[in-house]
Amino acid sequence: QLQLVESGGGLVQAGGSLRLSCAASGRTFRTYTMGWFRQVPGKEREFVADISWSGGSIYYADSVKGRFTISRDNAKNTMYLQMNSLKPEDTAVYYCAVKRLGRTGSVVADYEYWGQGTQVTVSS
Repeated sequence: QLQLVESGGGLVQAGGSLRLSCAASGRTFRTYTMGWFRQVPGKEREFVADISWSGGSIYYADSVKGRFTISRDNAKNTMYLQMNSLKPEDTAVYYCAVKRLGRTGSVVADYEYWGQGTQVTVSS
């Protein structure tokens, strides 16, 4: 079993920045592709970004490209999401998760071991 804990959320003004962290424990972290998702009440959880175990393969949702940067430190069992130029529409609960082995998609069903989420609120 792999446990994930997100942190770093908060309230920020539009145009500001936040860095989210996802700390993993329980199993070998470095062999997994990891991802970030976000969800607002009443809407489906949506893909934000993911990163392969080596960091050599990274994908972003179009809505965050150029503003968000995903990274990981396997020695610290931690993944990050640097969020710059934040917009009110980025307001959501942000979750990290592990990609299921063999999956190639970017939907919720392709991921497992979800964290509890961290709230990000961007004021206008």
